[in-house]
Amino acid sequence: MQTHPTLIENARLHDLGDGFVVRRMLPVLLARHVGPFVFYDHMGPADFAPGTGMDVRPHPHIGLATVTWLFEGTIRHRDSLGSLADITPGAVNWMTAGRGIVHSERTPPDARRDGQRMHGIQVWVALPRADEEVAPEFHHHDAESLPHIREEGAELVLIAGTAYGKQSPVKVFAPMFFIEARLEAGAELALPQEHAERGVHVIDGEVSWGDVTLTATQVAVQAGESAPTVRAKEASRLMLFGGAPLDGERHLWWNFVSSTRERIEQAKADWVAQRFGKVTGDEKEFIPLPG
Repeated sequence: MQTHPTLIENARLHDLGDGFVVRRMLPVLLARHVGPFVFYDHMGPADFAPGTGMDVRPHPHIGLATVTWLFEGTIRHRDSLGSLADITPGAVNWMTAGRGIVHSERTPPDARRDGQRMHGIQVWVALPRADEEVAPEFHHHDAESLPHIREEGAELVLIAGTAYGKQSPVKVFAPMFFIEARLEAGAELALPQEHAERGVHVIDGEVSWGDVTLTATQVAVQAGESAPTVRAKEASRLMLFGGAPLDGERHLWWNFVSSTRERIEQAKADWVAQRFGKVTGDEKEFIPLPG
């Protein structure tokens, strides 16, 4: 059975300063999650003047994996495991928080000195209940390690999961797919049929998906045994995402995701008591628990 795509409207805008705007696509009332994706942010595009940059101070996570994918710019990741990695366009940072991790995201010194354009996607993937308390991990994957797929009129990068007979090297915990797709004008693309829940996010261009038309910054979601074909009305760049339905609802509070409210309360107490650990190389600052 195939259902019609639903347009997600009224994305919440968050101005992080210096003109750096983030559009929060998920969660919304119409779609609390799509496959394991429980949080979806579109960052920028924004131009940072020389001497300015992004500074997300150390903060904690539990029960999820965070994924950063950039179109432009560079972000330096540090965490309480001792990881240090600069992510650039085409590479992927995948951080599994599990039972708890702390990380920071900042503009590296050279990019801060010179200024840079920042544009990208950040998502949270909920871990299955059986894996919510796994040991935290961080993995950086270079662009060359990710599968590149060529369909007629389309070029795809499989960031994570499985699709079109390919599998990304990124370690995931449940069936899912996360793809950047570039379509020529007039191209048609069938979405992965092996995944029951699907989302399409237009970065630039214009496409039709079933009876829905999507332009830049818009998202639509759909679920069912099959999905309509995406058709590019002009040259377009898209993000495709989804997977198997979650094994139960999740509670989201601040940076915490869990299948139980009690676990989130414990994480709050642990952060206040500073039991999460420190970010190696970024020990002096942190984001306090929201009041």
